[in-house]
Amino acid sequence: MFKPENIKIGVIGLGYVGLPLAVAFAEKYTVVGYDINTQRIASLNNGTDETGEVADHNLKAALDTSTKQFGLTLSADLELLKSANVYIITVPTLIFENKEPDFRFLFKAAETIGSILKKNDTAIFESTVYPGATEEECVPILEQFSGLQYNTDFFVGYSPERINPGDKKNTLKSIIKLTSGSNEDTRLFVDTLYSSIITAGTYSVGSIKIAEAAKVIENSQRDINIAFVNELSKVFAPMGIPTKEVLEAAATKWNFLNFVPGLVGGHCIGINPYFLVHKSSALGYVPNLILDGRKINESMPSFVADQIVLQLAKRKKIPQASKILILGATFKENCPDTRNSKVFDLIVSLSVYEPTISVYDPVAIGLTTSNIELIKEITAIEGQQFDCIVLAVSHTAFLSTEWNQYLPSEGFIYDIKGFLPVSERVIQL
Repeated sequence: MFKPENIKIGVIGLGYVGLPLAVAFAEKYTVVGYDINTQRIASLNNGTDETGEVADHNLKAALDTSTKQFGLTLSADLELLKSANVYIITVPTLIFENKEPDFRFLFKAAETIGSILKKNDTAIFESTVYPGATEEECVPILEQFSGLQYNTDFFVGYSPERINPGDKKNTLKSIIKLTSGSNEDTRLFVDTLYSSIITAGTYSVGSIKIAEAAKVIENSQRDINIAFVNELSKVFAPMGIPTKEVLEAAATKWNFLNFVPGLVGGHCIGINPYFLVHKSSALGYVPNLILDGRKINESMPSFVADQIVLQLAKRKKIPQASKILILGATFKENCPDTRNSKVFDLIVSLSVYEPTISVYDPVAIGLTTSNIELIKEITAIEGQQFDCIVLAVSHTAFLSTEWNQYLPSEGFIYDIKGFLPVSERVIQL
């Protein structure tokens, strides 16, 4: 029988996925949140989540166990995890430069949990992987480091994360959660556990591989759809046709899918399709459509840079003598994370033409490049004039400024996201 009072949860990895999950579970269970980043732990224990995914008052409420028997403890001390009987792994999965899966964080987390795993414990993985990776790669590590036998001494679940960073509407509890388990009892246990905190409900599938596959194709499908409209922008640009207006017209048909062109970065859409490519190719089939979509989306920073330079040339502006202001440095709107942001690739592509580039982003935590300084306050650009302003990330905060004041008479705004109000001085991708 499922007894919440007997469950103690350990969440490994306290980033965009792990922290909201730990806070949600702490409303009903005793939870230990573990992360090797001691600075992150210190900041969270002070009641502040720099990612903005968890409101400070919700974090502080979870950490306050003075009036309840359950709640949240955050630590980089592995000893505190040993008393847990359910371990949830939420570490990032990446790719190497050659586009092969980089699961080093995941494997290290499996080693860590394996070293403290006990009989009858359950390990649940949330990290996105290719189908089969949990049981083929992670389970053997758990067995090796624990000395225990899979599905006899310990059990495994897989419930892929569906967090949408920066989204205050579609949050953890309001998104249906996929669940799975290594056997029928574990499947039911994992589903019941998540059902206790997910108000939108859960969807239990028949195997871990199905859950893994469902997650990886969610992001692959989105990547392909964005690649289609990105390619449309390349088709329509030389025709002088605004892609956004074409898409808005086509969207009047009931079954037209609503996607917009832009830079595709972040931790999921630009990475996860390569996991499926890796596994499928190893089994003898190369998924060309997925690869073609990736190729198109990865080409967009250089395409946008060329389009900007073309617009400068039309105005008889020499790139080397031009000043360009880029609005936004993060990988998506209203999110502070700059990791794997394709804005950096745009900057690299523009830098070939040697303009003077400034980057303004009031939302970003920081930049991961050493040669571009992040402007955090708009006062830093007051009185300046830019030959081109590039709207790269559609932060809501950008709508509160009249950007024309920073443009000379022949200056223009290149709106990658089709976000700003249309005017004679706004050119859309």
